[in-house]
Amino acid sequence: MSVLEKKVVLVTGASRGVGRGIAIGLAHAGATVYATGRSIDQAKLDTSITSIRCDYTDDDAVRRLFDRISAEQSRLDVFVNNAWGGYERMVEDGRFTWADPFWEQPVWRWEAMMHVGVRAAFVASQHAARVMVPAHRGLIVNISHWAAQKHIGSLLYGMSKAAIDKLTADAAHELREHEVTVVSLYPGLVRTENVLAAGVFDLSNSESPEFQGRAVAALACDPYVARWSGQRLVAAALAEHHDFTDLDGRRPHPLTLNEA
Repeated sequence: MSVLEKKVVLVTGASRGVGRGIAIGLAHAGATVYATGRSIDQAKLDTSITSIRCDYTDDDAVRRLFDRISAEQSRLDVFVNNAWGGYERMVEDGRFTWADPFWEQPVWRWEAMMHVGVRAAFVASQHAARVMVPAHRGLIVNISHWAAQKHIGSLLYGMSKAAIDKLTADAAHELREHEVTVVSLYPGLVRTENVLAAGVFDLSNSESPEFQGRAVAALACDPYVARWSGQRLVAAALAEHHDFTDLDGRRPHPLTLNEA
């Protein structure tokens, strides 16, 4: 595949899981991919992908990253905001605390989700916009979740993802006149390393991490992608609209709000 040939892409949080799958999927579509993360050196990625270690809580490191891409490529066509925090230490002292009521949540989880997740997405989006606005082109994809719209396990997670969706909606409004598109992407149940290791999920309607990359690739080569700007898009629904499948040739059923 070479549908994204000459397109330059940056994916954050690409050391594992969804981010790694997106980086691989976009590289297979022919894009020049920069994959970043705190432990990116340990990631198994195609040799065509440029891996750069970056801690998105370090503003200087983020600035240097974007400066490097600008110096090497003079453009940025697609930016995928996937880096996140708060998944660490879901089990503390032998107890699963992720779904505890909000008044019993550890404060560190707020800091992780809002600082590593939301703040990092905002700062990185600023840098991406500064490259895309002068060029009058670009696509920013924020990885979000149905928890932004309904309670799914954790109030903190829902709050942080709702903030990401608000970032999408309002950034899209401000960037529309500059011909830069911003969307939220909702994966379904993704067969990440953690999901597979848990061994408790029904995977009959699951998605590979690379499927998310195919969804982003479909958006990136859509000449009318601006019509989606500011919206929440479901990866499996994009597969139906753009006629692509998962690695196994199957097309997952798009979840609705009630099913999520």
